[in-house]
Amino acid sequence: MGYYVIKKSQPKTGLSMANTLFGADPEYYFVLKADNHEVIATSEMYSSKQAAQRGIASVQANGTTKEIRDETL
Repeated sequence: MGYYVIKKSQPKTGLSMANTLFGADPEYYFVLKADNHEVIATSEMYSSKQAAQRGIASVQANGTTKEIRDETL
């Protein structure tokens, strides 16, 4: 069973933004990474870089310390 802890005390740790191209328009998303750099969550797709940055800010502001258990393994 996988096990991760997301810490609000370090809100910027593990959040990074990437972009990808689909069709003619770029779409942006961000990923949440564990301390070992494993991707543990991927955001929805955003139509602009600014919208994705607002999504990151929302995760940083609204995230709390949570224990997340992956029960699919």
